[in-house]
Amino acid sequence: MNADILKRVVRAIADGSQSDLDRLAGKIVEAERKTGHVRLAEQLEAILKQPKTKRALPSPTPSADIERSLKELPMSRRHGESLATLIPHDQLEHHMVLPEAVEQRFGRIEAEYAARDRLRTFGLKPRKTVLLYGPPGCGKSLGAKRLAWNTGLPLMKVRFDVLISSFFGESAQNLRSIFSSAREKPCVLLLDECDFIARSRTASKDIGEVSRIVNSLLQLMEEYDAPGLLVATTNLESALDPALFRRFDDVFAIPLPGKAEIEKLLKLTLSSVRMDKPIDWDALVTKLEGSSAAMVVKAAQDAAKAAVLAGRPSLSQDKLIKAIDELQRHDAAQKA
Repeated sequence: MNADILKRVVRAIADGSQSDLDRLAGKIVEAERKTGHVRLAEQLEAILKQPKTKRALPSPTPSADIERSLKELPMSRRHGESLATLIPHDQLEHHMVLPEAVEQRFGRIEAEYAARDRLRTFGLKPRKTVLLYGPPGCGKSLGAKRLAWNTGLPLMKVRFDVLISSFFGESAQNLRSIFSSAREKPCVLLLDECDFIARSRTASKDIGEVSRIVNSLLQLMEEYDAPGLLVATTNLESALDPALFRRFDDVFAIPLPGKAEIEKLLKLTLSSVRMDKPIDWDALVTKLEGSSAAMVVKAAQDAAKAAVLAGRPSLSQDKLIKAIDELQRHDAAQKA
């Protein structure tokens, strides 16, 4: 092909000019015919005569428009601070290793959200409000991120440090602002460690502002009909107000990982690391029994980083055991 024509083709593609591309294509056909490439010229001409399809613009990520609309997050009127933090879809962690029964619970929520319009034609509502409970470090917050990732929604995490106010009725007003924002702009609304605002009213010594915000939360949950999802998490399910549980469409625990999950977590975390020799996974799993998923992952990461910093090309069993021992000693000291 003539160098001048080639440069003009590339320039037209860069500029996105369809008319220029059509003219240049005609010149290419003509040039091929003149050089005796009649068969090729006919084939190119036939392609040009085919009906043109519109070139689709790159699709935005599922939540791109929603994220733009969430730039103006609900604010505390008194302090002018944002009442929530937005975590964009492309920044969400979402890989989880779960027992099959728990994986199915998550999968059902995601499937119902994806089929929400079809369900409504039958007068059925998808699960939209979820309470996740269980020991610290087992993936409750990660579960909310996973739901956001798999539904294509951004995650809006409530900031309880800003929401709670010492002024009469202001905390409840802040909570209403957050729920109002979630109604207008589809998202996964995360109430992380919700026991902060949902403790039992009968057990609380503060019968004033705490009672008011729990009452407001119960009312807002009762009326909740936002287009996205609401996920609440807690380590202290027994401390929650009993009336809260029936407000959720689904309530389930994320337990400590069992032996199978511990081994999967270790192998997944170390998948990019070369092992020094065959690893005795059973011994490592036994050593980590009773640990949270977060501790299992951290132990594997610490061992891998130690190997990299030592300039070693591979990771040994001893390094893994050392990392596990160090974390377990630290954990025991914190609990003492």
